[in-house]
Amino acid sequence: MKITWFGHSAFRLEFGSSVVLIDPFLTGNGSFKGTVEEASKGATHVVLTHGHGDHTGDTAAIANATGAKVVANAELCQYFGRKDLKKLDPMNTGGTTDQGEFTVSLTIAFHSSAAMDENGVLQDLGLPNGVVITPKDQGQPTVYHMGDTDVFSDMALIGEMYRPKVAMVPMGDRFTMGARGAALAMRRFLPDVPVVVPCHYATFPILAQSADDFVREMGDQGQRVRVVKPGEAFEV
Repeated sequence: MKITWFGHSAFRLEFGSSVVLIDPFLTGNGSFKGTVEEASKGATHVVLTHGHGDHTGDTAAIANATGAKVVANAELCQYFGRKDLKKLDPMNTGGTTDQGEFTVSLTIAFHSSAAMDENGVLQDLGLPNGVVITPKDQGQPTVYHMGDTDVFSDMALIGEMYRPKVAMVPMGDRFTMGARGAALAMRRFLPDVPVVVPCHYATFPILAQSADDFVREMGDQGQRVRVVKPGEAFEV
């Protein structure tokens, strides 16, 4: 599997014939270098963790340009249906949907999820989620993107159920876990995940500006952390 981080919480997964974008916040993402067209080239799916604009980002434009299917909770799918998107696959917390080469499962996350509608009214967009991408090819790793969340002990159950080999971990503080909480999550509740990718930092001045404190808090397990630069791809 080839994984590319575009900054913030935006990732691209490539495996088999699938190209999956998770939380494609590109336009307005100060860490993102490149073009939306190149980043989303060949996209088959867009998977969303929750409805905040720094996660839904360019979803509508990408789906319209590529024909990618949008997989998200029911409220988010309804929201994008009102924007005339047709290829929508609604689900909800605890559910799993079959996408052909892989499945998508939604886990709990502790955050919020809303957006302004066309009239400037704040619209609830359901519960926030983490997402688990499980390829059917057992040679490919299962990926757990935590979305935006605080640490919670049931992360251990997610690890037990899905056995992810890659975790995208928000650690920028203020709106998500900070370095200490994120390291506790990975050390105590998800100790068997070999590849840990920090995210949701350095995008804006009010967030942590590097992953250094997270790596430090991981202590003797720091070798599990894969710190990548925005736009950088790596293979798992």
